[in-house]
Amino acid sequence: MQVQRIPALSDNYIFLLHDPIQKIAAVVDPAQAQPVLRHLEEIDTELVAIFNTHHHSDHVGGNQQLLQHFSGVCVYGGAEDKGRIPGQQVFLQEGSQVEFAGRVGEVFFVPGHTRAHIAYYFPPATTEDPGELFCGDTLFAGGCGRLFEGTPTQMVSSLGKLRALPDNTRVWCAHEYTLKNLEFALSVDGENPELQARWTQVKAARSRSEATIPSQLGIEKRTNPFLRWDAPVLQSAVKSLDPLQTFARLRGMKDRF
Repeated sequence: MQVQRIPALSDNYIFLLHDPIQKIAAVVDPAQAQPVLRHLEEIDTELVAIFNTHHHSDHVGGNQQLLQHFSGVCVYGGAEDKGRIPGQQVFLQEGSQVEFAGRVGEVFFVPGHTRAHIAYYFPPATTEDPGELFCGDTLFAGGCGRLFEGTPTQMVSSLGKLRALPDNTRVWCAHEYTLKNLEFALSVDGENPELQARWTQVKAARSRSEATIPSQLGIEKRTNPFLRWDAPVLQSAVKSLDPLQTFARLRGMKDRF
């Protein structure tokens, strides 16, 4: 299973899962149909599945047009999103599984950004390979999603599930927000040398218009403040010893940043 990144809108990423042997593909969060259709034509591949993480239009906007172009496409989404995802046929819950190209993906229920958000995790195919995490707008490189429909308690629980995955997991998040996220991270964790180095690398990459996605979960665990609500340096920055309150205050500060 190959993962290919397709830019869309102003800062979205659509992810194409490609099986070159069977010449089939699945797409994660198609914000728009046209970039996907162009890419599929270039690689002469048939679309068989759409994996949606949540109902926002910049994640499902291409569903209907893709369904018109390909017969037999199955649309997956969270059970709690029933009625909100165009064309949805499969309603997934915590512990559900999906399959593509001989790989079995695990579904995590990760509310917070929305009340129905899910994430897809494909464990490594071999011991040398990374796992693949498609987390929508729950976890970003250097950040996390805004709490539109959920609570800090829900988001900490959701991020905790993702934080527990192996360090070499590749994080395929849906937006190119990394530079701005790291600028905020430095404002609360400025003495973190790995964060400083990461910001320098990302700033250089973005100056060349290079993508910063995928990230790696191990790097997120060490530099992303929204995975470090129990770190003393961040608790000190927000003047709270309570992990949940630390997260909530960090999220509030980021909203105003």
